[in-house]
Amino acid sequence: MYEPIRSKSVHSTMAGTPSDFPHRTREEELEFQLAGHLAALLAVTDELRALTPSTDLDAAATRLAEQVTRLRGGRTPVRAALTTVQQPAALHARAHALAGRALVVAASRADTAAAILAAERMDAHAAATELTTTG
Repeated sequence: MYEPIRSKSVHSTMAGTPSDFPHRTREEELEFQLAGHLAALLAVTDELRALTPSTDLDAAATRLAEQVTRLRGGRTPVRAALTTVQQPAALHARAHALAGRALVVAASRADTAAAILAAERMDAHAAATELTTTG
């Protein structure tokens, strides 16, 4: 009554063979995320440095670039140029949020150096945001 199945089931052939696309481990995914958050924080830091130069921002940018380079296996990050003039308070708020995201990922992968740097940047940007909004 029914025609017999002439080929193997798609489900049975896929179950036994490895997939054709690469998978990252949890550790690799966290490393990738952390590098991305720190690179975004570096871009905002570069914008802040262009608007309000300071030695603290210069040192932070250097440390952020070192961490991104370490996480990306020696590839140096692309540095941001000032694209549009924004309010420093908005940039500090965005940098604070990015540092918070980086801190969460660094803590989950037990990366002490990145976690300390992210926490320091959170404190610095929180203080700067408070100064720019009250001053």
